[in-house]
Amino acid sequence: MRLITAIIKPFKLDDVKAALEQFGIKGMTVSEASGYGRQRGHTEVYRGAEYQVDLVPKVRLEVLAEEDDAEDVIDVIVKAAHTGKIGDGKVWSVPVDTVIRVRTGERGSEAL
Repeated sequence: MRLITAIIKPFKLDDVKAALEQFGIKGMTVSEASGYGRQRGHTEVYRGAEYQVDLVPKVRLEVLAEEDDAEDVIDVIVKAAHTGKIGDGKVWSVPVDTVIRVRTGERGSEAL
């Protein structure tokens, strides 16, 4: 089993969710995040004063997937989140040893 984590632009969340649901993903965790990569933030003007925004708002999406489906899930996320502009985000996966559904005690694939 793999934990797939994606950091994406907030306005792409609905596209990514729809694509994952169409693929067959039944659950995900979404949280607000902020950070920067190569773009190092950006400059904005508020009431005539220019200021630097160091941390850009992002969305962190986490999905558990079977080992065999992990690469396909990553491809679905990348295609749905792609804009071609700087700051599109990152996607990575890590192995998961144990998953347990708290309510029922189911383990492994049954817990998804």
